[in-house]
Amino acid sequence: MTVADVAALMTTLHDDPDLRFLILSDLAGVDTGTTMQVVYHLWSDTTPDWLRVIAEGLPREDPRIPSVTFLWNGAEWAEREAYDMFGIIFEGNRDLRRIYMPPDYQSFPLRKDFLLADDAARSPGQGVRHMEQTFMPAESGAQPALRQGTGAGTTDALPMTTDALAASTPDTADASQRAPT
Repeated sequence: MTVADVAALMTTLHDDPDLRFLILSDLAGVDTGTTMQVVYHLWSDTTPDWLRVIAEGLPREDPRIPSVTFLWNGAEWAEREAYDMFGIIFEGNRDLRRIYMPPDYQSFPLRKDFLLADDAARSPGQGVRHMEQTFMPAESGAQPALRQGTGAGTTDALPMTTDALAASTPDTADASQRAPT
């Protein structure tokens, strides 16, 4: 389906008594690397099957498509998400603003052309990023972290001594006199 067909096709799917796709379950943006898409997942009580409608051919430079909020009010949030993550403008959405990213954020994180600050280090020629380097625990010099709590199953799951168990509880009673929890 092309962008020009979205409003007419969705209205037919929603309003036709033989089709009755009354529920828009999901709306998602897609970046193929060359063009943008919007994918709609619809449900009807006339069939046990779901319908996936893909609007193709949105240009990457200025991706615009008609909003479907005139049919499904709940589409407003999904369209805001697709705008925030992909930069797809839904013409007719009355509240098209950022939903996850800060209002002054200039980019769109789920687009294929979104570059992370450390992307240059991801190429094989640049080696392994320091955060991905592995080391043996003995090389770290740190002691293993043990949980010091008395929650359910703590004494069975961790090798704690009676002194460590008594020190981790708030009361000062002898561990042998405490009732089981």
